Order: sequence, then C-alpha cells, then structure tokens
Amino acid sequence: MVLVTGATGLVGSHLLLLLLENGEEVRALYRNEKNIQQTKALFEWKGRLDIFTKINWVQGCLTDIPSLEKAFENIDYVYHCAAFISFDPGDEEQMRKTNIEGTANIVNMCLSYNVKKLCHVSSIAALGDLQEHETIITEETEWNPEISRSDYAISKFGAEMEVWRGQEEGIPVVIVNPGIILGPGFWNSGSSEIFQRVKKGLKYYTEGATGFVTVEDVTRSMYQLMKSNIQKERFILVTESITYHRLADLIATSLGKPKPSVYLKPWVTGLAWRIDWLISTFFFKKRQLSKATAASLHTQSEFDNSKIKNALNFEFEDIPNYISKVSATV
Repeated sequence: MVLVTGATGLVGSHLLLLLLENGEEVRALYRNEKNIQQTKALFEWKGRLDIFTKINWVQGCLTDIPSLEKAFENIDYVYHCAAFISFDPGDEEQMRKTNIEGTANIVNMCLSYNVKKLCHVSSIAALGDLQEHETIITEETEWNPEISRSDYAISKFGAEMEVWRGQEEGIPVVIVNPGIILGPGFWNSGSSEIFQRVKKGLKYYTEGATGFVTVEDVTRSMYQLMKSNIQKERFILVTESITYHRLADLIATSLGKPKPSVYLKPWVTGLAWRIDWLISTFFFKKRQLSKATAASLHTQSEFDNSKIKNALNFEFEDIPNYISKVSATV
C-alpha cells in the first residue's frame, strides 16, 4: 500500500489521481475534512469520481505521532508531499515545526515500519547558491549558510537533511525539487493563484525569473522514480525559467485579459516590504511581502533539468501550451 501525505494539496491531489489510475492501493493523510472536498472536486473535473471512493483516508498531522502510527500500518511506499508554505517571517516557528520536525517524524515512521522507499517533495528553494563563476543551478550546487534567504527555504533545506538521515539509516529515498508548480483545481491558493490575479486585472510586473513546472510533470516524475531502482538522489523538476513578466503575459493572453503594463522597480518593492512590515507590526496583520520575497521578484535564476531527463528519459510539457490548456478551466 502507498501512503500520500499532503493529499489535499495541489501535488498530493494530482498524485492520488495518478496512483489510482495506475491501480495502486492508496492511503491519504489529511488534516481537515473540508479540504477533502477540493480533492474530490479535482477528481470530478477529471471525470474520475469512480476511483475517488477507493482512497483510504486517515486523519492525522505530521507532528502527531499516534495519528502517524495509524497511517503507517501496512504501508510499503511513502510520498511525502505535505509542507507548510508561507513567506511571512511570523510563521517561522510553525514552518520549522511542520517542515523539519514533521519530516523527521515521517522518516522515523518509515524506519519503524520498514517502508521500502520514500519520495520527498522538496523545492528549488532548498537548492544551493551560485558562485561567481557559475551561471546555472544544479543538484550539486552548494548551499551557502551565510547567504540570507527565506524561512521557507531554510525549513525545506532542513527537511532534506532529515530525509538524507533516513537514507543513511536504511531507507531508500529520492528527493524532487520542483520549481513553481502550475496546475488546475486550486485556483485560489498557492502558485496557481496567479491565474486569478491576472483574471482580475493584474497591472504590475517585475523582470525576475525562476523555474516553472506543471503539476502533472511533478507527479509523473515522482511515480517513475519510485518505480525505478534509483535511490539516494535528488532531482530538479523545472521545465524552464520564465520571467514573471512573461508568465503574466502568457496567462493574460490565454484568458483574453489585458497584459500587466506597470513595471515595479526594485526600489518600489523594497519600499513595499517595509510598509508591509510596519502594517504587520502595528496593526497585527499577516505579512504579505517579506524582504526575501521582494528581492526574489527581481532575481533571475536558471536551473539545469538534465539529470531527471537523463535518468528517466523524461520530457517536460511545454509551459506556454500548458497555460493555454488550463486557462480555460480558471
């Protein structure tokens, strides 16, 4: 039997669909019963409610050991998709607890229940930092602890350290490092929210660039890695690096909406995160823009995806074509 954590999120929901379509027996960990409806809606949209009923749902939390013990009974393979994502510095403690301690708990459960293989969903945020002579980030790019980065990135790097510990203690593991994941079904949260913002008339853009990938490519590569003999490896899952400006333009064109036309200069976003900090401090509002996030809006990063291509003979879906396809469902 296969266990999927984070089963009600974007990756987890699409992974459940893929696993069931391939005849796998699946158990899904969830925290809130209301969130199951999002996953059900995805299956309904895909016309696969017939297999949705085959999911063995177990309520639990990454930091609640008794609930994990129940979830791990008779489990052979684990896909660890669950994570807490936030760019609000005020969420640092919760992020570390969920992403690092929670992953440590998953690793320990895998060891205790003799799980045959673990696939951990990390992020390109956990990858290393380019040296002056380097131009593209690979799986081997070294992490520099002296460089300032988001609390989310630090928590995902810490989670990877727990997974590597599991490998050393006897669990075959693979780690995937997806870029920003695009996919249907969760338009009002996470990375897919950009579609809704453009649909509502997003006016502003920046020229920063990062890696993007479709959710189907993420789940497909995860499944193939788990079915292979590959272990003790991490893989960048990025189709291509795209500027935020170009991404917004592609979405606007697909939706028949005006393209963003106002360029936000670095000093503007620099001022914005400071104002956001003041509002958060004095009016107890949740942070919307951190210093690290503001800086990333103007940073251009390139990623090498050749490792996954060579390992699995893997081909990524074209991002512009994918945006045109999924925009019809927004």
